[in-house]
Amino acid sequence: MTRAFVFPGQGSQFIGMGKALAEAEAPARLVFEEVNDALSQDLSAIMWDGSEDDLRLTENTQPALMAVSMAIIRTLEAGGLKVADIASHVAGHSLGEYSALCATGAFSIADTAKLLKLRGQAMQRAVPVGEGAMAAILGLSLDVVNEVVKEAAEGEVVVSANDNAEGQIVISGHKAAVERAIVIAKEKGAKRGLLLPVSAPFHCPLMKPAAEEMKAALAEVAIERPSLPVIANVLAAPISEPSGIATLLVEQVTGAVRWRESVTAMASLGIDQVVEIGAGKVLTGLIRRIDKSLSFTKIQEPADIEAFAASL
Repeated sequence: MTRAFVFPGQGSQFIGMGKALAEAEAPARLVFEEVNDALSQDLSAIMWDGSEDDLRLTENTQPALMAVSMAIIRTLEAGGLKVADIASHVAGHSLGEYSALCATGAFSIADTAKLLKLRGQAMQRAVPVGEGAMAAILGLSLDVVNEVVKEAAEGEVVVSANDNAEGQIVISGHKAAVERAIVIAKEKGAKRGLLLPVSAPFHCPLMKPAAEEMKAALAEVAIERPSLPVIANVLAAPISEPSGIATLLVEQVTGAVRWRESVTAMASLGIDQVVEIGAGKVLTGLIRRIDKSLSFTKIQEPADIEAFAASL
């Protein structure tokens, strides 16, 4: 069986995520401690006992989701299951791409935590709260949504930001333009158009100031060659060269997440099993919609790790 590991992005978080892992597995506990130390912040306390509002803050959500994913990876590795030995490729949705890179050794855990904290802060700084928005458009193809946002722009910014699955496109930009796009999308036959509870318009040109901040930050970080090819969000194709990783991560801040195409690419590469590593089951649901020929497994809790190890 040819296997890919995939790592979730924002929206998968929930209070309590990773707590059972930390209680049951010493390698997982060490990951959460390492992230807390790197950030000089008790992020674990927010994740396990904090408020949903605090966890939903982008600067907390991003490193927190990575920490859960890496806690699982380190537990697998401690049991003798090395990523490069049991998978052929990795991928991640938005911030999950950083988790994928960390899991394959391109970044250290500490550097990944710091980069994601900064990424969250930079994205929030880029657009004042209330000026931007994101919305999910359900039931229209990407081509039609691209027509919708073009019509809705009226001199403002609104673009297709996440191509998550057929009929599930997320748009992003100025709030008024996003609201106009929802109305137009419904006129063109969309089943639903709903604003998302996010604090900034991610993956659109309004994020250019954040992209500049990430470019400067990534220039200061050592990037190693990943142990497996990483299917990059903005390319929907595998990359391995360290020299290109930073460039693509900068482009990702303003560029679209091509998740549907990324999953299609996995199938074309001969992958037949996709394993979601981390909190929630968003990616598993999307993959089920994109390509029913793929089998999928979810690893989130200690019992999932045991079941996965037994299946190999």
